Amino acid sequence: MKRVLGIIFIALISGISGCSQISTSQEPLKINAVSFVASSNAATKVHVDPVIALDANYVAIMPFGFIQDLDTPLIMHNSDRQWFGERKAGAKQYIEMLHEHNISVMLKPQIWIRRGEFTGYLTMKTEEDWQELETSYRDFILTYVTLASEIKVAAFCIGTELEQFIIQRPKFWRDLIAEIKGVYKGKLTYAANWDEYKRVPFWGELDYIGVDAYFPVSEAKTPTVEEARKGWQPWKAELAEVSKANNKQILFTEYGYRSVDYAGKEPWKSDRSMTVVNMEAQRNLTQALFEEVYGESWFKGGFVWKWFMEHSEVGGPENAQFTPQNKPVEALIQQHFKANK
Repeated sequence: MKRVLGIIFIALISGISGCSQISTSQEPLKINAVSFVASSNAATKVHVDPVIALDANYVAIMPFGFIQDLDTPLIMHNSDRQWFGERKAGAKQYIEMLHEHNISVMLKPQIWIRRGEFTGYLTMKTEEDWQELETSYRDFILTYVTLASEIKVAAFCIGTELEQFIIQRPKFWRDLIAEIKGVYKGKLTYAANWDEYKRVPFWGELDYIGVDAYFPVSEAKTPTVEEARKGWQPWKAELAEVSKANNKQILFTEYGYRSVDYAGKEPWKSDRSMTVVNMEAQRNLTQALFEEVYGESWFKGGFVWKWFMEHSEVGGPENAQFTPQNKPVEALIQQHFKANK
């Protein structure tokens, strides 16, 4: 009888332990997140407080690797020449600070090509260069996969907008994913550009279909919410179809609009030629995205582009860039996050 009671007790303890593990590892219903821009400084609670006030439950931490040009296979990363937040030590410190305040993290190492060249065009001319790029990229990614495993990061993004690299070297990517899974047990995604995600061949091996969601939704100078919602209809149908075909939810690994005229026409544009500030356009476009996409069962959530650490010093009424900080759209995002946890 004692032996039976002992077995029952062990089973109960195991059940309790198992439930606890499941509870702490569960994803929120929706990922309500911002993309944290790396800084030269360490993060403190002062930097995290505005994220908490926004009611965000996730943050993307983005260490960088740098490439000289589109033909160069070597990725420089985790170097003393980089800002603190762009390196492994900085990413670790940021993540630990966020974890202290119960904010989950997606670690999203990214490549920057000099002069802002589009990473989707990165391609090599010789087999030797391809192999060097693969070796360099593998080292870059595994540096941060190891970190993600060590400090139990909730999600990891294996790359951002690398269409030609993926199209031309599919075996490398499948092998890399297998190697990542041998080290890291959290959620995996890839951040595909809005016009690339339909052609990514390895969604079945990841947890979420990641999309940098800069879909054109309106050509108006100041689109109304209804105009922008109408512009979302074909993209919603396409996203739902890809989600169903792959049996995976869609995660917007980046989304957002600049506070400028015509912000919904080519939302990916970040050049300085667009300078006429338009807060209404930014707010209306963001509200339309929330109203059209967030309620869909295929949609997991997303990461607002982009959020700077020094909250009181950025954004504001004269800022024409993406950040929602200290702009009317910030209150809209906060309200939406609070209502959609």
